[in-house]
Amino acid sequence: MSTMMLLRPAQGDKRGHKGMDFTECYGDTVSSVAAAARSGCRKRVRRLIKRGFSVDCRDNRGWNALHEASAAGSKECVQEILSAAGAAGSSRGCHTYVNSLTHEGESACYLAAQRGHLAVVRLLLKAHANINQLTNDLSCPLYAAVDGGYKEVVELLLSKGAEVNRTHTASCWTCLHQAVYKGHSEIVRILVNVCNLEALDDHRISPLFVAAQYGQQQCLEILVNAGANVNTQAADLATPLLIASQEGHQACVDFLLDHGADPNVACSHDWPQLPIHAAAEFGHIGVLRRLIDVTDRVCDLGDGMVSPLYVAVNRHQSESVEMLLREGYSPDAQDCTHILGLRSPLTFALCRTSNKPYSESVRLLVAAGASFSEEDWIYALATDKTDLLQLILEHRWIPRPETLTRDCSVPRLHGKTVLKLQELRELLCVALNQVHFAACWLPLLLKAGLEPSLLLQPHMLEQAVGEVLNYLLEFVNWSTLSPPLKHILDRRRAEKSWEPCPHFDSIPCLSHICRLQVRLVLGPDLLMRTNAVQQLPVPSVLHGFLQFRDILKASYTHSPPSPLLNRIQGYRSTHQHRHVL
Repeated sequence: MSTMMLLRPAQGDKRGHKGMDFTECYGDTVSSVAAAARSGCRKRVRRLIKRGFSVDCRDNRGWNALHEASAAGSKECVQEILSAAGAAGSSRGCHTYVNSLTHEGESACYLAAQRGHLAVVRLLLKAHANINQLTNDLSCPLYAAVDGGYKEVVELLLSKGAEVNRTHTASCWTCLHQAVYKGHSEIVRILVNVCNLEALDDHRISPLFVAAQYGQQQCLEILVNAGANVNTQAADLATPLLIASQEGHQACVDFLLDHGADPNVACSHDWPQLPIHAAAEFGHIGVLRRLIDVTDRVCDLGDGMVSPLYVAVNRHQSESVEMLLREGYSPDAQDCTHILGLRSPLTFALCRTSNKPYSESVRLLVAAGASFSEEDWIYALATDKTDLLQLILEHRWIPRPETLTRDCSVPRLHGKTVLKLQELRELLCVALNQVHFAACWLPLLLKAGLEPSLLLQPHMLEQAVGEVLNYLLEFVNWSTLSPPLKHILDRRRAEKSWEPCPHFDSIPCLSHICRLQVRLVLGPDLLMRTNAVQQLPVPSVLHGFLQFRDILKASYTHSPPSPLLNRIQGYRSTHQHRHVL
């Protein structure tokens, strides 16, 4: 679901991409002087120049001898070449030559700075090299030296007046952005004294944001101590704290929080996303633990907010789900239908479950007491798989209807969360609309203490297959059914769509009447789910009988079921609310 996707793509190296990189020396394209300069052989360069070879012949990259000597870091060869260029023409011509550019727009000064050749850069600057000359991809000598981490070259260029706040590359990064990205903390320490700390790129990302995104803790500390804004926001409202939380940079998160970063600033235009959402979504448990302590709990249940449980469920981050629930976040959260199209974290977890019966997130939410809606019950009942229903019944207590009212319910009983009246209504409504799967869910529900008479509805008697109908009738006094229900059974018998058990034509035996009375007194929940029957003054051999264990379950009639999603959609469009309570 696109609205849940929080990932902000890595910025990458903002220098841009050069063209083809020709690094080999081709004899037919590289001049003799340039080849000698590349090898750093001053004597050979001098000898070739004296013999009249040109220092300005260019190869297929636009490189001349000065470019080669500067890139190779040969101060002596650079001196020879510059002397030859000066002797060959006016000082203006020498100035033009020292600033000649390759096809990529690289000057000799740029090539030397890019490779950290301090002495060569100093020599070229003395020869009036343009210190701020831009390359085709908007780099410059200072930016190249910063990128390479050449501190002494950076200091030299700054001392000679290099521009420090110009933007470079298509993404508008400054030298400070690049130094932080590369983690050159010593250079960052120099630049914070001369650069704009709040310079923004094309996404309104500051150098401090870059430090948080890439986990450059030392650079982050330098920037913060220099006065950079820890709560700066990018164009999409992301903060450094959010991006550090997303990337899992624990030390950066801790430092930001300790120095004034606000964990409750909304970081998205679409919905009130907070750093805790990013940590939960990407499963950074240490970061999540720290943020839980400082994040306003209004995000858990507040209207117009989104619980971090939603994003954790979206990414199947069960560890995040478990921690949030353990720290008191509500398994029901708030209804986010208007924001995300989701009613609850449980509904989301169920619809995110693939081919498995249920996900770990579903298990955690059910165990934490998440409420069930009609749609949630469909996942448990509209299938021949019983894993999810069994999980639910492990953690839910089905109460006797008479113990519930519309206004109150028992929150927990015998260590289990008690189904509310509305949940029980919706469970029965879905069950009666999924009679085809009754052979699967009926034994489980009755064993879990559901009052059998709640299922003695016309629709059940009309639609259930014979085995299921016989199984249900074994749990009641079939001789006292209401006339309308008896009429349905008579009709089905006449149509031969149901073959009753032979003893259904007789009055129930006394033993059956007795166990029905025991169930009435104890209640089906206590009878079926506790050891209450074992406390009765009856022989132990009767315990199983009193709990209806002698009744054989019906077998499910297999037919190729449609995909669960189709069954859910079909249920939504065709089901009827059946008032059974």
